[in-house]
Amino acid sequence: MEFNWKSLQNGSDIRGVALEGVPGENVNLDEKVVYQLAKAFFTWLKKQNDGKRLKVAVGMDSRLSGPALKASFIKGLSDQGADVMDCDLASTPAMFMTTVTEPYLADGGVMLTASHLPFNRNGLKFFTSRGGLEKADISEILDIAASETYLSDNSVGIIEDINFIDVYSKILAEKIKKEVNDNQNYNQPLSGFKIVLDAGNGAGGFYAHKVLKELGADINGSQFLEPDGNFPNHIPNPEDEQAMQSICKAVKETGADLGIIFDTDVDRAAIVDNNANPVNRNELVALSAAIINEEHPGSVVVTDSITSDGLSWFINDYLKAKHHRFKRGYKNVINESVRLNETGKESWLAIETSGHAALKENYFLDDGAYLVTKILIKMARLKKDGKQLSTLIEALPKPAESKEFRIKIETEDFKEYGEKVIRDLGKFADAKDDWKILPDNYEGIRVSCTDEIQKGWFLLRLSLHDPVIPLNIESDVVGGVDAIAEQLIGFFDEYKYLNFSVLKNR
Repeated sequence: MEFNWKSLQNGSDIRGVALEGVPGENVNLDEKVVYQLAKAFFTWLKKQNDGKRLKVAVGMDSRLSGPALKASFIKGLSDQGADVMDCDLASTPAMFMTTVTEPYLADGGVMLTASHLPFNRNGLKFFTSRGGLEKADISEILDIAASETYLSDNSVGIIEDINFIDVYSKILAEKIKKEVNDNQNYNQPLSGFKIVLDAGNGAGGFYAHKVLKELGADINGSQFLEPDGNFPNHIPNPEDEQAMQSICKAVKETGADLGIIFDTDVDRAAIVDNNANPVNRNELVALSAAIINEEHPGSVVVTDSITSDGLSWFINDYLKAKHHRFKRGYKNVINESVRLNETGKESWLAIETSGHAALKENYFLDDGAYLVTKILIKMARLKKDGKQLSTLIEALPKPAESKEFRIKIETEDFKEYGEKVIRDLGKFADAKDDWKILPDNYEGIRVSCTDEIQKGWFLLRLSLHDPVIPLNIESDVVGGVDAIAEQLIGFFDEYKYLNFSVLKNR
């Protein structure tokens, strides 16, 4: 059988199974495949650069399959004639920064990572100085690999070891020094702060020693900083409940001023305040928007579609900025913010509730460490006025209840089937006096429920990649989620290929 290259595409990334060990998951991203992908990326990049000699930076997160796959990818690049900067353990944002940082200026940056996915998975993210590659670019690279029509310089490239994570850390540390601008302690502006970091045994442990401690913070109590691709303590994911409980507990036990948690490759983050309360999802969006709005008043904040009504009020009415919901998917949110700027609408922040945050001032790169750096700067400035970060989002309304249900579609043509369900739900909602379909929604259907026992909203949309329809329900009254869910169960009962047991057994 021919190898199914397209099965590796995950939107604007490549992902696959790299190790045995999970029943039913066969390896499809081994050293041979990665070697071919390296040659395909070289060919794609060569076409973008008018045939010039290429320099490519390659890094990896802490996954068990990382070293072998990285070595194979580097060999593929070198065999075609590219010079390679082997950055070893790195973060995804750092690999982009290799393309814009003097004197390195790589023509391409590549990160081997599968974000928060299980230990047996791995993948690749690609960058040029213009940013992360788009979905169409990944399709083209996979087409090149499938056809084996590779370009070559007929030479062997030079491989050089570069500790770029040190360079990247210094960029972040210098930014904090400069923008806090503490006359008494310029070089250690975080002195007096106790900050605990949870890296989840991913690639983010560098931030504790190379940024926080370097700038004077007490980092005692930080946890899971050592890279370990078994992820023995918890999933490195700011959206994971166990992970957030772990960092909240660390903040409480150590009496820290702040807790920080990264995902595996550090392109996502969340924080915990000094009272050990998690600041993630809508709260993180609100905090980020408040900080950016001080610098760029009235600008547009682009978020994913599942953000709350309370957040919209906070951004639009409280901050006097503009909230613009868009499709889920970090590249979708980023590209929409870029598009708005191109049409003359000022937008400095694109952020998902998952913790992906990209700032215009930072190349619209989704970078968890950069977002945390911005938050630390604000925290240090607020301290001078005797204030805490939490004061910035005191006005954010919080729902009484909020839940997500992932409803499975059990038929091969799941996309078409899911779209029909969503269309039919629109007719169902339109016929109900106490439900109102909300405008300006870019995916699925969002409905406001005005009945006193419901008093909330729900969003039903198709998953970006999986045969799933995620359902988000939020209510301002206790029991409201159940009340809305019961109405929806009656609707879903008509569809034999929907498995909504998660909704029934909530």
